[in-house]
Amino acid sequence: QVQLVESGGGLVQPGGSLRLSCAASGSILSTYRMGWYRQAPGKQRELVATIISGGITNYADAVKGRFTISRDNAKNTMYLQMNSLKPEDTAVYYCNAYAPYGNYWGQGTQVIVSS
Repeated sequence: QVQLVESGGGLVQPGGSLRLSCAASGSILSTYRMGWYRQAPGKQRELVATIISGGITNYADAVKGRFTISRDNAKNTMYLQMNSLKPEDTAVYYCNAYAPYGNYWGQGTQVIVSS
């Protein structure tokens, strides 16, 4: 059973930065497609960014150029560096680990962008 634990959320002013972390149980980062998703109040969960074996990344258009996904396989940790944050980035951010044999989610971490 894979366990994912997010951290790093909080309240930040527009234009500010936050770094989210996702700690995984076991050495899965190199074998699963890892990703960040978010869900704003009253909206469906949406893809933010993914990273796969070889370090290939993919971003939602809304965050391209502002967010950076990365991982440290030795620490079994994935990150999401969020810069130039906007109020519309306010959401609960979830860590995801996907493979054909398993799909796992963290409990989420709240990000609020407000002045």
